[in-house]
Amino acid sequence: FTCTAMAQLPILFSEKLNLATLGVNPDFIKNVTCSMESDKMVVVCEKNAQGQAQICMVDMENGNTVDRKSMAAEAAIMNPLSKIIALRAGQTLQIFNLELKARMKNYNMPEPITFWRWATPSIIALVTATGVYHWSIEGDSAPAKVFDRNAALGAGTQVINYQISPDGKWCLLGGISQGAGGIVGTMQLYSTAKRISQVLHGHSGTFATITPEGRADPAQVLVFQQKKPEEAHQLFVMEIGKDKDSPGGIFRTNQAIPMPQEAPNDFPVTMQKSPKHDVVFMITKMGYLFMFDIHTARPLYRGRISTDTVFVSTPHSATGGILGVTMKKGQVLQIQMNEETLVSYIMNTLRDNQLAISLAGRMNLPGAEQLYLAEFDRLMASQDVTGAAKLAAKAPQGILRNTQTIQRFQQIPAQPGQPQPVFQYFTTLLAAGKLNAMESIELARPVLQQGRANLLTKWLQDDKLECSEQLGDLLATTDLEMALSVYLRANVPEKAINCFAQRGEFDKLVAYAAKVGFRCDYGTMLQQLMHQNPQGAVEFAKKLASAEGGPLIDIQAATDVFMSMNRVQECTAFLLEALKENKQNQAALQTKLLEMNLLGGSPQVADAIMQNNMFSHYDRQYIAKLCEKAGLFQRAAEHFTELSDIKRVMANTHNMNPEFVMGFFANLSGEHAIELLRELLGRGPSNLQLVVQICQKYNDQLGAEKCIKVFEDFKSNEGLYYYLGAIVNSSQEAEVHFKYIEAASKLGQFKEVERVCRDSTVYDASKVKSFLMDAKLADPRPLIHVCDRNDFIEEMTAYLYSNNLLKYIEVYVQKVSPQKTPQVVGKLLELDCNEDFVRGLLNSVGQACPVDELVEQVERRNRLRLLQPWLEARVATGNTEASTHNAIGKIYITLNRDPVQFLNNNQFYEPAVLGKYCEKLDPSLAFLAYKKAGGACDEDLLRVTTENGLFKDQARYLVEKQDLELWAVVLAIGEGEEDPNKRSLIDQVVQTALPETKNPDEVSTTVKAFLAAELSLELIELLDRIILQGSEFSNNKNLQNLLILTAVKCDQDRVMEYINRLDNFDGPEIAKIAANEQYMLYEEAYVIYNKFAKVDGISEEEKNGLYVMGVEVLVDKMKALDRAKEFCERVSVDECWSKLAAAQLIEGMIHDAIASYCKAKDASNYTAVIAAAEAESNYEDLVTYLVMARKDVKENELDTALIYSYAKTGATADLEQMVSSPNVANIMEIGERCFLEGLFDAAKLLFESINNNAKLALCYVNLGAYREAVDAATKANAISTWKEVNIACVKDGEFRLAAMCGLHIIVHPDHLEELISTYEGVGQPLELITVMEQGLGLEGAHAGIFTELGVLYSKYNPDKLMEHIKIFWSRMNVPKLLRACETALLWDETVYLYKEDGQHDSAVKVMIDHATCFKHDLFLDCVQKARNQEVHYKSITFYLEQHPMLLVRMLQVLTPTLDHARAVHMFRKADALDLVMPYLKSVQKENLTAVNEAINEMLTDDEDYEALRTSIDDYDNFDQIALAQKLEKHELLEFRRIAAFVYKKNKRWSQSMNLSKQDKMYKDAIATSAASNDPALVEELMRFFVSVQDKECFCAMLYTCNSLVKPDVAIELAWRNGYTDYAMPYLIQYVSYISDKVAEIDARTAPKKEAELQNDAAAAAANMMYGDQTMMITNGPAGYGGMDPSYGGVNGQMGMPPQQMGMPQQGMMGGGM
Repeated sequence: FTCTAMAQLPILFSEKLNLATLGVNPDFIKNVTCSMESDKMVVVCEKNAQGQAQICMVDMENGNTVDRKSMAAEAAIMNPLSKIIALRAGQTLQIFNLELKARMKNYNMPEPITFWRWATPSIIALVTATGVYHWSIEGDSAPAKVFDRNAALGAGTQVINYQISPDGKWCLLGGISQGAGGIVGTMQLYSTAKRISQVLHGHSGTFATITPEGRADPAQVLVFQQKKPEEAHQLFVMEIGKDKDSPGGIFRTNQAIPMPQEAPNDFPVTMQKSPKHDVVFMITKMGYLFMFDIHTARPLYRGRISTDTVFVSTPHSATGGILGVTMKKGQVLQIQMNEETLVSYIMNTLRDNQLAISLAGRMNLPGAEQLYLAEFDRLMASQDVTGAAKLAAKAPQGILRNTQTIQRFQQIPAQPGQPQPVFQYFTTLLAAGKLNAMESIELARPVLQQGRANLLTKWLQDDKLECSEQLGDLLATTDLEMALSVYLRANVPEKAINCFAQRGEFDKLVAYAAKVGFRCDYGTMLQQLMHQNPQGAVEFAKKLASAEGGPLIDIQAATDVFMSMNRVQECTAFLLEALKENKQNQAALQTKLLEMNLLGGSPQVADAIMQNNMFSHYDRQYIAKLCEKAGLFQRAAEHFTELSDIKRVMANTHNMNPEFVMGFFANLSGEHAIELLRELLGRGPSNLQLVVQICQKYNDQLGAEKCIKVFEDFKSNEGLYYYLGAIVNSSQEAEVHFKYIEAASKLGQFKEVERVCRDSTVYDASKVKSFLMDAKLADPRPLIHVCDRNDFIEEMTAYLYSNNLLKYIEVYVQKVSPQKTPQVVGKLLELDCNEDFVRGLLNSVGQACPVDELVEQVERRNRLRLLQPWLEARVATGNTEASTHNAIGKIYITLNRDPVQFLNNNQFYEPAVLGKYCEKLDPSLAFLAYKKAGGACDEDLLRVTTENGLFKDQARYLVEKQDLELWAVVLAIGEGEEDPNKRSLIDQVVQTALPETKNPDEVSTTVKAFLAAELSLELIELLDRIILQGSEFSNNKNLQNLLILTAVKCDQDRVMEYINRLDNFDGPEIAKIAANEQYMLYEEAYVIYNKFAKVDGISEEEKNGLYVMGVEVLVDKMKALDRAKEFCERVSVDECWSKLAAAQLIEGMIHDAIASYCKAKDASNYTAVIAAAEAESNYEDLVTYLVMARKDVKENELDTALIYSYAKTGATADLEQMVSSPNVANIMEIGERCFLEGLFDAAKLLFESINNNAKLALCYVNLGAYREAVDAATKANAISTWKEVNIACVKDGEFRLAAMCGLHIIVHPDHLEELISTYEGVGQPLELITVMEQGLGLEGAHAGIFTELGVLYSKYNPDKLMEHIKIFWSRMNVPKLLRACETALLWDETVYLYKEDGQHDSAVKVMIDHATCFKHDLFLDCVQKARNQEVHYKSITFYLEQHPMLLVRMLQVLTPTLDHARAVHMFRKADALDLVMPYLKSVQKENLTAVNEAINEMLTDDEDYEALRTSIDDYDNFDQIALAQKLEKHELLEFRRIAAFVYKKNKRWSQSMNLSKQDKMYKDAIATSAASNDPALVEELMRFFVSVQDKECFCAMLYTCNSLVKPDVAIELAWRNGYTDYAMPYLIQYVSYISDKVAEIDARTAPKKEAELQNDAAAAAANMMYGDQTMMITNGPAGYGGMDPSYGGVNGQMGMPPQQMGMPQQGMMGGGM
């Protein structure tokens, strides 16, 4: 169809997509393999180029994306709602969820499936040869049989359709079979409820649900095509599932189907109901589309949409149409009803107005407006109120739902006993649906007048009325709640909020305003509410202030509203809510809130607010002053910041809560607090307790020092005592404790003094001691406690001794601190106290006295012997204290009372103490004491023996001790330098200590110590003496090993001697050490291996092992390969040959290494051998080795190397034998390697053996065998191979073979450009073109082939390009070919491509830029489709310059899109207005200024005054004054008349009239004056006519300007100038008019008669009873609200008609009239 024809058809038809162009194989676009279960997805079961089965899914909802999945199935159907796919392969069924990538169900049917589809989104219908099954995708259930196939649908029937009714109770199975007269259709209708079937003779059918006219309940119908033998096709619509005897019967209708005469044997293959309209679409086998109305079964349209069979279809929900897929071609066709043209098509083509009316009303379609209006007029004329109301109710698009319709119903008089017609009309509309806004208002007015608002409430609840602001206004006067509901629904927030306010629902008001975002004048509302309901105003204000998103009212303004009425309490309540967030910017309001309560007589409120700490930003100083005045001293104190203010307030502490005062100090700085404390103390002792408590509580903040100073300044010892007494126990300040002791002493609180001195650990002991000594208290116990605790024992002893308080000394040492007795005794000895007193004191203390300190004190004063009796007495009692025995030992050593015996035998002294004591007296005694410590005093022992030269004792002690750590200490002395003491010690060890010992452990420990100390030479000396000079340890194996190893490390010259002299050592181990890289004694190691290999009694295996280690030394360490070879020949051990071979291989002696490996028969190191031989290209020896190795080893690498060696040595026969025999070689790898190295013959053999045709082809290429290369490439069928062979053939000129390869390459888009480069590189583009032309017919031909061939044509054969483009442009990459054409300057082809590609802008630009390709018709076709408006104007310029004679035609084409003003400007600039006059006239109907002025200008220039007058009359959008000014100077009279006319139109009466007077066009002047409605202008013109003595014109003025002429002026001028006869008609008419007017006034003002009064009363009573029927002002009596039309005069002025004046109509005046 053409676009014009399509626009007139009742259907819209297009191709939604093409499956073939999306890459779907056309061979599989057919029944079974292709399915479309919904408008979302098309599924095709196809096979790819390799023959593998796959599922192709085209997602029509997602941009026609194609998704392929490897699934082996012969049929697949996609769920209509979700991505669940069902697959069928034979009798196996599977269901997969593609989104979850999981299999849901599977089942094996017992019999083949002939048809299947998704019956519902959850049920798959399965049709077999015998029955129909339903398989649910939910649960694990198997397919359930629904019914058996009727015999009429036997084996020869192909099932093509299966449907389930919307209620699921009816099933329709349809099929076709070959009959005598063609294809026969049979359908089986099955009732699941009754379980019975009925056979229908037809090909296709479907179910639908409709609402038949006259019924309220829906009907479920079966729509099917029936074709019985020898009968015509018919469409049946039959209601199912309803009893035929039910009320109203069943719906049933049928109509003949107009099958085309040219297709007598055609039959339907699919039928679908529109998801939007009550129509069905039916498509036949031959591609004919039918559209039927379900309600009437009438065919609405028939037309052929495709020559191919549409084998599958589905409803299209987006458009209300259907989608269908054509066989093979894969076109997805979209068909839908054309709502804009259907009704007009039925009216004009089908000539069925009744059907058009029915469809337009039922489907709300345009096109039947005139029919409805005519029918409505007919019904109204016949007084059929009910019919007219129903017609108006169902009229499409509400064409009759207007004010005029209501007025017409209002004008119909009511029939007796029946409601008014307008109410019948509204009742019909309410039954049909919802009233519009205008109807709702018109209905509400009379209902409210009758007081039946409950009806409106019900209608609003039923959503029968359209809510509007006007309806709400109407209801607001009677029912505020109902009005609010209307305003809310109509979204009229301002009035809805007003309703909320009037109802007092302020919470709802605020919530609603916030919801709709409406800004209310809440301040005014609040002010109004304050007068009515102050408490409600508070709640309202709170809601406003606490609204979500921030306050909705200015809090300050709201506060002013409250305070303006002195509502302190309400204002306080509001502000407490509004200011609860305590914001900084609300400081002034917080101050205001507190101020109003402090000054307003409610200080307790302010006090409560401040007590709860609700606010923190108010003016604290100002509020503090107000609090002080109000007697709120506590709050004032809290708020004042100046100390002077606080002091003033604190003068009222007697009026304050002490707890507050206590707490108040917490907020003061330390200095202010101290000042305030001084102030309080200065006011008298009454505040002492309070001050003490404050100091106690805030001691940490104020500081004890400052508090103490406050009390001291006021000499308040009592206050100081109580203050410090409270904190002394917890304070850690020494001064606090001292001051407390001092204050307690002054107040006589001695027990407290003693307690603190005894228990406190904080005070300054020295200061307290001095104070107590100076105070000389009667009881010295506090002093004793201080001195005892702080170790002032000597001072205490001296104080007590000097004050003759010896008793307290005795008590102190006996009961208080016996452990301090030594200090007391020492001080008493210094004071020359009597020794008897001292002895008595010691005896009284007894065992409690510490001995060590006592001895030290006494010894320091050289009075040690004083203690001997006391000590001996203690020992005699069995005392074992070390200190006691230390003391008695010192006395015995000093007195030389057998000290050696004491030191050796006493077990209780401390060796360290006595050893130290003896060092200066006798070092030998110190050695004995330290030795007695058992190692605890080893350090002191070594020091003493070293310092005093006791090395022999030291050596013996070290050897006996066997302590390696001690040895390490001794031997480490003097490291790095020669130490004579260490040498002396070693000499004593070697000469004395070790020879004396018989204990091997002592020897071993000593040797280890020397080793650890790295005294190697000394150790050799030691071992040499022990082993070689004869001792019990000469044959000790460990010592021999140690001697040799030590020599290895320190004296290597003696190693060989020791190896030869000694036999009992670990040879192999020592050899390994000697051969270590650290020592490099390789010869010694070799000698050891030889020496121990010859030892009798070792096994052959051990011997061979030693030989191997010897060879390792020779080859690895000494690098003596010749000696190693001789050694191997001598010992003849295979392992030795292997070691030698490995060394030779490392040294690059490949030939010798291979020989050695062969002698060793060792193939283990083949990898290294292969690598080394290949590195030197020694493949001959390598073959020898590999042949040997292959006897024992079967490895891939080995076989691979052998084959490669054969290839390198040219052993073709061996190579062929090796390849043909069993092997594990990597033939592919070898072949690749040979290929890369140019061994193409060998590579050919290898690739042939593994059938690698790709590589084989390359080998043939390199060997020049192109024919064989092509054959191999054919077998390989790989793109890379084809490319290689093609390149080689092209380079060698084998173009025929190259073409064969090229045809396989060009079907791959990725490699096409490379192929082109190959041909162009060798200068053979024509050969390439030949290949490309051959490729056009290939099955895999793609867009790249067509595109690149076009590019080649553009370069090398332009003559063929246009033909190529016209045939194949749709399969090309147009942008690329466009670039090629532009490069080749092929503008005709460029234009054609732009046009076909839809780039009309570019096509036009090319034709403008390159005139050679310009074609007028083509240009017009493109320019009108161009999207860029600038292209249009460039085209105009182009035509003006190049083709001016064709310009008008081009402008006619562009008229709908041009900016005509801009176009006129262009023409005016080019001086071409005359050229485009036809265009200007055609667009003047748009009444544009620029166009009108251009036309007027041209007409003026052409002196065509008639056309100009017409233009001015019809089109007024231009600068009229400018035109008039131009025309008034024109030389032609008619143009000056036009100027006067224009002035008149623009109400420039004077200019128009003067211009007419100048030209003596008096008729025009008179008309202008009359139109001006200006009496002065009329009088001026009358006087002008009198001045020129033109009596006729004077008379005409009186006639024409009747209402504007002043009677006195007219009479005066007539009388004075003798024009009375000419003025007489005017006078007569004027008198008549005045007489009639007076009579009318008299009649109106006359009193009414009694009969008229009775009529008026009856009318008023009727109005009260029945209501006012005239609801519109225009229905009032004539003349009500306006002037009687008979009173109109000239131009609407007051006056009488001309025929009543008795004056001639024409011919009365001549001349200028």
